[in-house]
Amino acid sequence: MTKLKLGIPKGSLQNATIALFQRSGWTIDVNGRSYFPEINDPLIECAICRAQEMSRYVEGGTLDAGLTGKDWIAENASDVHVVADLIYSKVSSRPARWVLAVPYDSPVRTLEDLNEKKIATELVHFTKRFFEERRINVKVEFSWGATEAKVVSGLADAVVEVTETESTLRAHGLRIIFELMQTNTQLIANHEAFKVPEKREKIEQIALLLKGALLGEKLVGLKMNVPGQNLENIVSLLPSLNAPTVAPLYQSRWFSVETVVDRQVVRDLIPKLLKQGAEGIIEYPLNKIV
Repeated sequence: MTKLKLGIPKGSLQNATIALFQRSGWTIDVNGRSYFPEINDPLIECAICRAQEMSRYVEGGTLDAGLTGKDWIAENASDVHVVADLIYSKVSSRPARWVLAVPYDSPVRTLEDLNEKKIATELVHFTKRFFEERRINVKVEFSWGATEAKVVSGLADAVVEVTETESTLRAHGLRIIFELMQTNTQLIANHEAFKVPEKREKIEQIALLLKGALLGEKLVGLKMNVPGQNLENIVSLLPSLNAPTVAPLYQSRWFSVETVVDRQVVRDLIPKLLKQGAEGIIEYPLNKIV
């Protein structure tokens, strides 16, 4: 029995990743400080690993597959097979951004204005390559944390930092002058492991169900009763993956209509449906869509 060695990212993504696997059908049990959590799948062995290091372990074959950020793959210049893009985080369902930021009162307005200046960041190698390609001479220093405070305290002229909402940057009195890259979580695999049929099948199964769970989180099901004379008007209001399901009610001129819609449009859609004569509207969550 060939087992898949799967890396789970430690840190800010850990809980969100475990929750995503739970919705996908896998229960990962992290016991105390153990770096090897249990999972309810005899074909998978889990290991907890920092997202910053994940791609190096996958590239080197210590792990067959793992989840990490696109940013850390770029930082390590890792040669791995990207199986799936998975946009999720502890904050939002939007891709995070690595941005260049300076104090509001800084004279820096463009990338060129940073020539001979100092930049603090955790994404050191990527940032160095970025400025070298543009022939801008900067000094890039590694930041162990609290990167935003480096410019406030005068330890750096600018920072390259990751953000989703920009709230932390604004709280430190910083303004963004350039976006270096967008990043999201990716399921990656070792090239040789991906050539092994049993491992590839398991990796692709994981990718399929994780993407299904993420899609299910964005959508909801709607079910309602509709009078026959209003059926066409109501169906025209309903977005769906293909077309709504319509079934006649027993010994009645009414119909049962069921569809799947974006979670964000429901609050505006339901009042419109009621005005068109729909009754008994039920909204229900979806675990996954594949």
